[in-house]
Amino acid sequence: MTADRRRYRVIVWGTGAVGSELIATVLDHPDEFEIVGARVYSEHKHGTDIGTLVGRESIGVRASIHVDAILATDADCVLYAPRITDLDDVCAILAAGKNVATTAFLFHPKRIAPDDRERLLEACRVGGTTVHGSGLNPGNISGVLPLALSGMSRTIERITLQERADWSVYESTSITFGAMGFGQPAERINVAENEFLAFNSGLFTEQVWFLSDELNAGIDEVTATVEAVPAQEDHRIFDHLLRAGTTAGQRWIWTGRRRGEPLIEIEVLWTVGGEYPGHWPTPEHGWTLTIEGDPSMRTHFFSLASFTRAVDIREHVRSASVATAMQVLNAVPAICAAPPGFATMATLPLIRSRVGFGNDTPEWGSVQ
Repeated sequence: MTADRRRYRVIVWGTGAVGSELIATVLDHPDEFEIVGARVYSEHKHGTDIGTLVGRESIGVRASIHVDAILATDADCVLYAPRITDLDDVCAILAAGKNVATTAFLFHPKRIAPDDRERLLEACRVGGTTVHGSGLNPGNISGVLPLALSGMSRTIERITLQERADWSVYESTSITFGAMGFGQPAERINVAENEFLAFNSGLFTEQVWFLSDELNAGIDEVTATVEAVPAQEDHRIFDHLLRAGTTAGQRWIWTGRRRGEPLIEIEVLWTVGGEYPGHWPTPEHGWTLTIEGDPSMRTHFFSLASFTRAVDIREHVRSASVATAMQVLNAVPAICAAPPGFATMATLPLIRSRVGFGNDTPEWGSVQ
């Protein structure tokens, strides 16, 4: 660690797939960050050493289910990564003097409910703190990457992002078959079916507005549509049986239109069981971003544990959680340096790896 770099004290709030990767990274790179607390949501994790939670050695700091205990812990930033956002908790964190980096929401604060926005801003004013939301998608792929590529544009006519993924390899079946609604009757898959689907749709709607507002699209509306497709046969997915006739595919499209013309579109093509509807578009697995304009551009992003080593499929699946976690962890220094209030993907400087190749060298131009 170079002399001009400080060590940041962080708390991880939520220890699921993304939260666990945050903890593991902090423990594996102690010169960059120090973990001083973790908020858990289950009694069986309460009181467990944080290192033990992620298969590392004990560090002498225990996870807690008690919000007050976490809020009383001195820290520079809270890495907020639960499945569903609790605005009361986030406001309490910010008012307690802790910055927040979150993968859960706030991808475009300008377009959230005005009352919620004012509550968050007031908490930032009280605590002198900053909050930033990012991740993978929504996040870097649907926010930072389009803005970065737009730097090579003279004019833009349309932006589309397609995500294709099969959830069969995702071990958290409680999310796949519970929150996401796979395995349920196709007619039940809609924005209003449950809290998670409504919340998730809202995040992508925000992301469309984000691109519109930052790139002067001037859209009038964002609509969300979904097509649910039933399975043709039974499939065993870990501990769950996906029965024929129940939902095995979901095609969601969030479209931003100006005077009826679609200008920005985010489409996700999600399946379980390996079946893929013949009438759906067939992009490569991963994310395909297309900018139609002068010039027109296309890039494809795909995350794996390795492109050269033989790696277990579970490691490949985990790589998306790593990418999501690192986008906010690497942003911590910039968040802590930002003025109180909202820091967005458009206002923060370029976020890059804090560790990189791991070969620590003096800053360019420094006097030794």
